Amino acid sequence: MKKIVFITVILVAIFTCTGCRNSNLPAIDKNETEEKIQIGLSFDSFVIERWQRDRDVFVYTAEELGAEVNVQNANGDVNKQISQIEYFIDKGMDVIVIIAVDSEACKDVVKKAKEAGIKIVAYDRLLINSNVDLYISFDNEKVGSLMAKTLKDNIPPGGNIVTIFGPTTDHNVMLIEQGFWKVIDGSNLNVVYSVNAVNWLAEEAYNAVYEALKITPDIAGVLCGNDNLATEAVRALAENRLAGSVIVTGQDADLAACQRIVEGTQTMTVYKPVDKLAKAAAEYAIKLAKGESIDVDTTINDGTWDVPYVKLEPIAVDKNNLDEVIIEGGFQKRDEVYLNVTDK
Repeated sequence: MKKIVFITVILVAIFTCTGCRNSNLPAIDKNETEEKIQIGLSFDSFVIERWQRDRDVFVYTAEELGAEVNVQNANGDVNKQISQIEYFIDKGMDVIVIIAVDSEACKDVVKKAKEAGIKIVAYDRLLINSNVDLYISFDNEKVGSLMAKTLKDNIPPGGNIVTIFGPTTDHNVMLIEQGFWKVIDGSNLNVVYSVNAVNWLAEEAYNAVYEALKITPDIAGVLCGNDNLATEAVRALAENRLAGSVIVTGQDADLAACQRIVEGTQTMTVYKPVDKLAKAAAEYAIKLAKGESIDVDTTINDGTWDVPYVKLEPIAVDKNNLDEVIIEGGFQKRDEVYLNVTDK
């Protein structure tokens, strides 16, 4: 009988202690069960090579910081992008990061998001009249100045040039054009043909070169708003046996552009360290979601409001510094850049 009572006491003690331990489990696991910060990332499209890199770095950084990222691709359709942002609002995102198809078209849906308490980050392209919580990009006026300087430094006075800018719906394009004209005005270079490529469609550059050649066969330079446009511009020049003898500029340091630079058919590209941009944007998004100060002193006017502006510096890249900036910097691989060059 004593033996049975003793065993019973032991079992009661074990169950009692076990219950005590279980009652403390929620406190131990509290941090692990907290809801993660939710970020909606809305892209214009992935047609431009660099956007895939921006996405990957942003998502990786945000997830390392404990957030979850929902990526949506509008495929260049502004109405689709607005619909996707509305989806983010319905899902109760903490932050929405927008690479705008149209810099002005999103202001109403952005207002709706802000009224729902969601923070808004304009990534790379400013959202006009939208009073975003942060705009993060490069110095786009300087991008235009760097392109123009390459043309001015390499073309004799009186030379004819063609300009193929991006779409007017992209606010950055206006800034690039401003930077371009600040250098070109008074340079004695003649802009014989100019076009804005709708939706950044590369074939517009191909057509522009042919239209310019109808005006004059003497083309000394072609400014391309990005490297994708430069691909088609160089193709048109090559068909007219002009590739390599015409100064061609681009932007983004795409692999194909870097290959053309070492091969001699593109003169320069403007490199924008997108890894740095995407990483910083993810870090700022987390801070905004937590209600922390972002400590940004610079502002830019969006047409109505002065909004916080994080401005990164672009770098002009040509054959003289491509190895140092692009290859040694880890942006592109040497064997891929020099793939078609026998004498490396």
